Amino acid sequence: MTTIAVLGNGRVGGNLADALTRAGHQVTVAGRAPGTAAAAARTARIVINATPGDSSLERLAALRDELRGKILVDVSNATVDGPDGLPADLLYPGSSLAEQLQEALPETPVVKTLNTMLFPVMTAPAMLTQTPSVFLSGEDPQAKQAVRELLVDLGWREGWITDLGGIRTARATEAAILFVPHVIRSRGFAPFAISVAV
Repeated sequence: MTTIAVLGNGRVGGNLADALTRAGHQVTVAGRAPGTAAAAARTARIVINATPGDSSLERLAALRDELRGKILVDVSNATVDGPDGLPADLLYPGSSLAEQLQEALPETPVVKTLNTMLFPVMTAPAMLTQTPSVFLSGEDPQAKQAVRELLVDLGWREGWITDLGGIRTARATEAAILFVPHVIRSRGFAPFAISVAV
């Protein structure tokens, strides 16, 4: 059992919190109320960022002391939305939210994952008819191993998990969010994920 704080209680955060609780972890969810994120992060070993990507950097940078020495799992994408509310561009072109977080939180290993799919797939990858892929980006091997174990708890098979390397590789997976609005317009709001066929 791992103590986990999920920052963000929307669809993504709630979905992850429920699944991780069912997997036997001790999970605390922090919403928008002042102080709840700090309290949750202070007592957790792993903190999951499921806050809106366009405000994540400011929110988490304010928790620098509480996040020191914790593993930060970043599942958000920082985008500029179009008129229809869907992602239209990247907030950090030439970089990524994960890189920005790692720079702002040098004593907190950041691991990027679960950001290349619609949220239901995060906790039920076997729901898809094709084998999905999930990616890891981060500098700390031990942190990535801990996150890999969480992914397995969420139903991801080892062969579906690809370690892309350092945190800089997160800019590639974050850019994949730009596929999402086009896929939704083409196929509707049905669960999907990126899959690497080999």
